[in-house]
Amino acid sequence: MALLSFFSRKKPEETAVATVLPKDIYAQGALDLVDTIAPTALNIGSREIQLGEKFARTFYTISYPRYLTDGWFAPVINLDKVLDISIFIHPVDTELALRSFQKKVAEVQSQISEREAKGLVRDPLLDTAYADLEALRDNLQQAQEKIFDIGLYLALYGDSKEEIDKSEGEIHSILDARLVYTKPALFQQEQGFRSCLPLGSDELMVHSKLNSSPLSSIFPFVSFDLTSDRGILYGINRHNSSLILFDRFSLENYNSVVFAKSGSGKSYSTKLEILRSLMFGTDVIVIDPEREYDKLVEATGGRTFHISLSSEHHINPFDLPAVKEDEDPRDILRSNIINLVGLFRLMLGGLTPEEDAVIDRAISETYALKDITGDSDFTGAQPPLLTDFEQVLSGMEGTESLIERLSKYTKGTWAGFLNQPTNIDIKQQFIVFSVRDMEDELKPVAMYIVTHYIWNAVRRDIKKRLLIIDEAWWMMKSDDTASFLYSLAKRGRKYYLGVCTITQDVEDFLKSQYGRPILTNSSMQLLLKQSPTTIDVLQQTFNLTDEEKYLLLEAGVGEGLFFAGLKHVAIKVVASYTEDQIITSDPSQLLAIRQEKERYAASDKK
Repeated sequence: MALLSFFSRKKPEETAVATVLPKDIYAQGALDLVDTIAPTALNIGSREIQLGEKFARTFYTISYPRYLTDGWFAPVINLDKVLDISIFIHPVDTELALRSFQKKVAEVQSQISEREAKGLVRDPLLDTAYADLEALRDNLQQAQEKIFDIGLYLALYGDSKEEIDKSEGEIHSILDARLVYTKPALFQQEQGFRSCLPLGSDELMVHSKLNSSPLSSIFPFVSFDLTSDRGILYGINRHNSSLILFDRFSLENYNSVVFAKSGSGKSYSTKLEILRSLMFGTDVIVIDPEREYDKLVEATGGRTFHISLSSEHHINPFDLPAVKEDEDPRDILRSNIINLVGLFRLMLGGLTPEEDAVIDRAISETYALKDITGDSDFTGAQPPLLTDFEQVLSGMEGTESLIERLSKYTKGTWAGFLNQPTNIDIKQQFIVFSVRDMEDELKPVAMYIVTHYIWNAVRRDIKKRLLIIDEAWWMMKSDDTASFLYSLAKRGRKYYLGVCTITQDVEDFLKSQYGRPILTNSSMQLLLKQSPTTIDVLQQTFNLTDEEKYLLLEAGVGEGLFFAGLKHVAIKVVASYTEDQIITSDPSQLLAIRQEKERYAASDKK
């Protein structure tokens, strides 16, 4: 009845005669908030309390080891169980503590002297205790430490006694391994339960004396969370169920990397980030090798450019960005020529040093034919085409092999892809470049040209942008495309650009000489479910613990590890029903959605 009086604001004398209290409350019609949240019934036992249909058990710590390491309490705090933890800290007057220490030191010293007088072998435990006491007494006298009476209580909750027994066993195994021992509050469950409520009332009064240093190791707020007051929702923290709200543009760079095996939810989580970023005004550009973003483009009013040999959309690789006031035209032209040499190295299957020099000179002369030189502002000038470059090459000695290899891009089946003026723009908020219909042999070339075009557009007009390169392993196949991707990741911050690279071929990505530099220049990483063949490489690369390694191996769809700066947490990607309908790529789900639309269309006709 004492506990019931806590929940109810009735007067004691009313409670004493209220054998049918619920009936009286019902008859009076006076039901307040406290009556509403109070349990329907209470059963206080020796080892637990039954609160309605729930059980609660309280226990307390009784002993600590000689040393407590930082974060020793974190595994208990982050345990995936329902529990309350109360820490009561009662300061002890230093003068009183020093007096008791003086008695204790004298007692230990007396035992040591007695053993010496008897000729016994010295006791290491007594020697260690004496040294610790003297050191602590010195620190207390110098005001470097203080002494506290500490009460550490834990209340576990469950639907049955068996569930609480299991949870208690897990906590005991964690604490026993750290030499921290606990006991249940036998016949004091009522006092223990109230001590764990957020009332600041220590009714158990079971204390251990600790000085400042070990006390600080109990500090409970060590669970990493990534909740901030701005940004987008990436998912749920699997350790403590907090929201992972984060703004990538608040980090030192805005880049991210997503590693996951096929079917683990990497495209799903990326599309969810795109959808939420668009709502906050971020421009998003996607290079899509598998045409997975069409539904998202349709739902958000974006634009898709299909890049293929027969496409009506063209990008001229000789396009140049506009020259800004603080830029030197010679630097812009030189940078563009270097990128074009890398493109021709990719298109022509490699270049010898002599051919590399010839290509470099031919590009400069091709631009000069259109009056594009580093001595003047070429903003608005008409750029040359691939046929112009071919004509320049034909007038140079020793270029027969180069012209023959180039002819398939100017006269052959691939001529429609490159040898055309640019006829696209990326002025909308959401743009997707789909290269699914491009031949596999030309996909790296297409992705190189598209990223080069995007880079010129980004430099021309600075705004908050996110560039997503799906299946980035296509670009890691060649050193030239990988080098260009690395330069984007390295220089993008100056132009408010975040680069997100997504890949399922982790080993191929990291084997490239530019793979790890791209990773180190990415402040965010998302690791979803991994295969056993790649997990060891990831563990070494990200310095994962064994628990995190097995978490990635056993993770479900949309589950993994989320890294942001120096923090990382276990994440579960979650979406609302509407978001899920827009971004899903599950074939069975897509079929069900299509059938539902057809059914609605048929009913409308009737």
